[in-house]
Amino acid sequence: MSSVAFHTLGCKVNHYETEAIWQLFKNAGYEQEEFEKSADVYVINTCTVTNTGDKKSRQVIRRAVRKNPDAVVCVTGCYAQTSPAEIMDIPGVDVVVGTQDRSKMIGYIEQFKKEREPINGVGNIMKTRVYEELDVPEFTDRTRASLKIQEGCNNFCTFCIIPWARGLLRSRKPEDVLNQAHQLVEAGYKEIVLTGIHTAGYGEDMKDYNFAALLKELEKVEGLKRLRISSIEASQITDEVIDVIDRSRKIVNHLHVPLQSGSDTVLKRMRRKYTTKYYAEQLDKLKQALPGLAVTTDVIVGFPGETEEEFRETYQFIRDNKFSELHVFPFSKRSGTPASKMDGQVDSDIKQNRVQQLIELSNQLAKEYAGDYEGRELDVIPEERDEETGLLTGYSSNYLRVKFEGEEELTGSIVKVKITKAGYPYNMGEFIREAREEEDRVLA
Repeated sequence: MSSVAFHTLGCKVNHYETEAIWQLFKNAGYEQEEFEKSADVYVINTCTVTNTGDKKSRQVIRRAVRKNPDAVVCVTGCYAQTSPAEIMDIPGVDVVVGTQDRSKMIGYIEQFKKEREPINGVGNIMKTRVYEELDVPEFTDRTRASLKIQEGCNNFCTFCIIPWARGLLRSRKPEDVLNQAHQLVEAGYKEIVLTGIHTAGYGEDMKDYNFAALLKELEKVEGLKRLRISSIEASQITDEVIDVIDRSRKIVNHLHVPLQSGSDTVLKRMRRKYTTKYYAEQLDKLKQALPGLAVTTDVIVGFPGETEEEFRETYQFIRDNKFSELHVFPFSKRSGTPASKMDGQVDSDIKQNRVQQLIELSNQLAKEYAGDYEGRELDVIPEERDEETGLLTGYSSNYLRVKFEGEEELTGSIVKVKITKAGYPYNMGEFIREAREEEDRVLA
């Protein structure tokens, strides 16, 4: 029996797709091997969001070639899509497939074994208009299941290469999304995370269907306890979506709403589709719909031309809107994007200093948010045992990381945990009991 080993770089979508590719290999009779061991086939799922992503991808590819020089090395993902020739130039790479046509991968591998000629299976992603159906009935090692609902993005923000790696927005058929949701619930998952390249853009390419309509249908999936939206753009937080969230018994009270900058002039240079005023208004509406809502966000500091005043605007906006956690990134020049050629590139020392200020603010806001829950009971799904302390660790519905003492069999189920000591990056808790069926309401 042939063996296959995987290595995934980058985002949640890539991790989902590696699981889908594994299903294809499993159905073809392959066994899965750890990446560090010798395998017959290596599949590297690459990332290209930054130039560093490219570099890391190349390092992993070379590692696979060294592990077993006789193995078939197959490279897929975003870097494969944008730079297939660069990857084909790496000695030992046999098959390259981009972010489309993954179902052809095994056929290409068989073809390579016969002909011993490297195969470039990368097509023009900008011409692709149909969502590639990749099913994942279950995941190898997770208690939270991801469900990919769309692909691609039409935004073309000035700092981002992703539309060129993933193509334009295309949505998965509603019936395929619902079928997979049912499969995942049958496989025992209590929580599903909706994911995609531009997740809440779902349905923008459909005539009479949209993201709000999909959320309504997922609400009816029996046995599903929690529905998490991996990311939603401010411009997609429509009143209809807010209404669905307000009425939902399953959508958790945590949302990730990318901000990127709290300065209108920077947002304009980034070509983002909202103003800070609009963003703040939608956030207020969401917080009314979901009391105690945790809002996490992404911020890029040191975007070309960012002045001290623009940075202060961002700092103040974040403080005023009380995010529960920030993901802070110093601007990094991505070759091929308009921002990489803009004037006013910010000095790296200034960038690092600003990053540090926002990380300190994030830690402070995260502690403040968690502090509101000290002494309260929350619903938590334990995911794994913490290696250092031996405690179970998992996330509450509002995305607080909680550690507590408990039995192994609680993993993957919803339990009531009392927060005994709030903190960041995690909170200490005390197991109360397993959540009862009638307590399906997932709000904290």
